[in-house]
Amino acid sequence: MALSPRESHVRRAQRTRTRLKALSNGRPRLTVFRSSKNIYAQIIDDERGVTLASASTLEGDKKVKGADKDAAALVGKLVAERAIEKGVKDVVFDRGGFIYHGRIKALAEAAREAGLNF
Repeated sequence: MALSPRESHVRRAQRTRTRLKALSNGRPRLTVFRSSKNIYAQIIDDERGVTLASASTLEGDKKVKGADKDAAALVGKLVAERAIEKGVKDVVFDRGGFIYHGRIKALAEAAREAGLNF
C-alpha cells in the first residue's frame, strides 16, 4: 500500500531526527517547518524537552509576512538572535524531512550569518 504524502513526510522527518541524535552531542536542535503560507523555526533542547527560542512568519510585531525566501531568511535571523541572547551558539540543523533547498536553505544560511554554528 502506498503512503500518503503526509505519511511520507513524517517518515523522512523521523529518519532525519534519528540521524541527528547520533551527531548532536548534547547540542540543541534547530528545527524547521514550512507550510504553503508560513515558515517556523524552533531551537529545542531535547534533553530537557524545552523550546529555547522560536520565530515564525506569524509574529505580529515584525514585518515578516508570507512564505518566500526573504521571509525565511528573516525568520532564520530572528531565531539566531534569540538563541544567542539565551546563550546558545552551537546547534544541529533539523530540516524536518524537507530537502535542503529554497526556503529551508535561505533560513539556514541566514541563521549561520547571524551567528549560529552548525
